[in-house]
Amino acid sequence: MKKTLLVSGLAITILSGGIAEARQADPLTAGAKRSYGIIKGYITRAAEKMPEEHYSFKPTPDVRSFGQLVGHVADAQYMICAAAAGEKAPGGEGGEVEKSKTSKADLQKALADSTAYCDKVFAAMTDAGGAPTVKFFTGEMPKLSILEFNTHHDFEHYGNMVTYMRLKGLVPPSSEK
Repeated sequence: MKKTLLVSGLAITILSGGIAEARQADPLTAGAKRSYGIIKGYITRAAEKMPEEHYSFKPTPDVRSFGQLVGHVADAQYMICAAAAGEKAPGGEGGEVEKSKTSKADLQKALADSTAYCDKVFAAMTDAGGAPTVKFFTGEMPKLSILEFNTHHDFEHYGNMVTYMRLKGLVPPSSEK
């Protein structure tokens, strides 16, 4: 009985160590994915929560409308995640969504498609794979840093969305209980 418990305990210890080691295999990429997961959820829920009639809302004439912000995020995600993947942006590189889509449904679909593309790039990323540098519009950067740039860019524009939502009396997703 003691021998069985000892062997079982040893097996659990070895397996637990293997699980912990697997969790630590790509800690930088795991952290980047976690941050991206937070902001993609906020932006997706903000796009869902804002009523269609407020997609054309601009706090002042010289800024983007809420819908244009959604389109801009979609365009940027395609461009930035494609750079990290070493691919040509599938959604185009010239702001096609922001310039051509105006309905809530079209913008939400474009956002979902660009997010799915970034999800695919993140899923293939590892710490080792994220270290090589590639050309980016800011200069040579490690691939994982480019994905982090996308996350920072998304947070920046989510901040704009929060203001627009507050001005329309809506509670943004990051402030919901």
